This record gives sequence, structure tokens and C-alpha cells, in this order.
Amino acid sequence: MDALVLVFHVVVSLLLIGLILIQHGKGADAGAAFGGGGGGASGSLFGSQGSASFLSRSSAVLATIFFVTSLSLAYLAGNTERVQSVTDSLMIEQPVEEAPVDLPEFP
Repeated sequence: MDALVLVFHVVVSLLLIGLILIQHGKGADAGAAFGGGGGGASGSLFGSQGSASFLSRSSAVLATIFFVTSLSLAYLAGNTERVQSVTDSLMIEQPVEEAPVDLPEFP
């Protein structure tokens, strides 16, 4: 279950990164509004777009899914039983007792 959520989380994060990178930034029009000798309207500087486009809505949905998978991964990681120490996880082998070898007695 953890691995499935983790793989889904990574795929959503890569899609979110790609979707954000292909969007047109609102600050990209700032140079065109002030430069080039034209006055430019304030609507073009701050974006005259009234409703959100498909890309911004899609990135909002992916961000929500990313947030939910992050919380679910944190929940799943907190519910697993953890080993307190590395030495607790090692199996301690008992040495095998060997039969004493008959040695000659020394004076």
C-alpha cells in the first residue's frame, strides 16, 4: 500500500512540475507593458484574464492530489512499527558450545 501511494505521489509531482513549467507567467507581460515606448494598460500588467484557464485549474487539481498523497504518506509512515535500535533488529546468535578436547595434563 505504501509503495503504491508513493509511486502515485511521484507521478503526480512530476506532472505538476511539468504543468507549471509550461504555463505562461503573469509577470511575463510586465516587460511588454513598461518597455518598448508604449504606456501599456494596467490590465495587461496584472493579467486581464477573468477566469482561470484549463492549465491553472489542472495544476490546482494536481496540487490538491499532491497534498492528499503527502498527508497519506505521512499517516502511513507514522503507523508502521519502528525498531528502536539497530541492535534490536539484529539476530543474536548463540555460540555453539563445543565438547572439550582431551588434552594431556601438564605437570
